[in-house]
Amino acid sequence: MPEGVVMPSSLAAAGPRRTWRDLWTLCKPRVVAVMLVCALVGMLLARPLPAPAAIGFGLLGIALAAGGAAAFNHVLDRRLDALMRRTARRPLASRRLPTPLALGWATLLSVAGIGLLFWRVNALTAWLTLASLLGYALVYTAFLKRATPQNIVIGGVAGAAPPMLGWTAVTGQLGPEPLLLMLIVFAWTPPHFWALALHKRDEYARAGVPMLPVTHGPAFTRLQVWLYGWLTVAVSLLPFVIGMSGALYLVGVMALNARFMLWNARVWRGRDPRAPLAAFRFSIHYILGVFGVLLADHYLSSWPLGG
Repeated sequence: MPEGVVMPSSLAAAGPRRTWRDLWTLCKPRVVAVMLVCALVGMLLARPLPAPAAIGFGLLGIALAAGGAAAFNHVLDRRLDALMRRTARRPLASRRLPTPLALGWATLLSVAGIGLLFWRVNALTAWLTLASLLGYALVYTAFLKRATPQNIVIGGVAGAAPPMLGWTAVTGQLGPEPLLLMLIVFAWTPPHFWALALHKRDEYARAGVPMLPVTHGPAFTRLQVWLYGWLTVAVSLLPFVIGMSGALYLVGVMALNARFMLWNARVWRGRDPRAPLAAFRFSIHYILGVFGVLLADHYLSSWPLGG
């Protein structure tokens, strides 16, 4: 049977509930949830009490567009996904869903999300969200991922946008603060993802994806995780340096950075084969913690050094 073709009887046998579950899976809901938390932090940092409508429509529009971008990623990566154990059971890789249905779903979500942002939020947020969608779905997935081991670094710009989008959704303008929030996520992305790439190096090699551990080896990648980890630490201190946050944030982020670099050190030393996956998992808690502490400082801090 040609790729992407599913007989009607197969879809009927699977049932509408299974089909909807698979369509939901295409949206990468866990990844989108992290993005929405970052976007919400951007909103709450931009305004003391943003209008509920701005928050609701902003988050919904960003969520729909992010889900559409994730679905496009599934469509474009379906052949690679089928070659990797981690992704082989995805709906398109396992051919549970027809590719045209997935493509239509991705298009519907993307158009709905961008349209909602134009209609109920503001044009700046809509254009920036569209640029992020195209950057992730086309520039990263269709080109960079297959072209260069620096795919994560270059493509990380699109994935770092959510806090900036949240800020512009409630203010309608850019400034140094939302760009700094974006920079934090951008610096964090390489050590976060390269840790996973170390753990999945053999699968990436088998699929022919030029991830850094495949092209330059594990030792070099472990060093990059360590160095980019320190870059993330330095960038995470900038909100305090520029007066965007106060002492509460400084104490909290230093504690998070200590734990973050402890895991990165274990990855760098290369003695524990479990360290890369553990570091990857902790890094998700790390980025959420950084933004959580930043938000707590913004609303709760009454220290003399508060921003």
